[in-house]
Amino acid sequence: MIEVVAPERPASPLGPGIFLAGGISGVRDWQRDAIEWLKPVWPVVYNPRRADFPMGDDDAGARQIRWEFEQLAVADAVLFWFSFETIQPIVLYELGRWAASDKPLAVGADPGYERRFDVVEQLGLARPELTVHADLESTCTAANELVGRS
Repeated sequence: MIEVVAPERPASPLGPGIFLAGGISGVRDWQRDAIEWLKPVWPVVYNPRRADFPMGDDDAGARQIRWEFEQLAVADAVLFWFSFETIQPIVLYELGRWAASDKPLAVGADPGYERRFDVVEQLGLARPELTVHADLESTCTAANELVGRS
């Protein structure tokens, strides 16, 4: 498995890949756990969490946003995880954008996530075939079932 970490940009397609969409700042490093569940199945994981993000640097912030925008488009599927610690408005925006597409998605929201009801209701309207999972492991299991569906 290849992990592409922001702001890395692969020179060429690396194989089927999944993007990890969810909170980065103010939340635990859930991406590490997700990668462990995804790596037996997904050849490539796009991980926006990097070890040393320069908070307060607008140029770095703009590069991060562009990287996420581009890698979300390149990825064959997207795993969305809403952890309980913060609201994560950018992730809500990204979910709305990709729920309106035909891109394969796996979505989960912790039962303690403040906007879980909204995620469940909105996704039920946009993509009624999708389940909003209540834990990261079942969200990753659903993501692993997406391999080859794009």
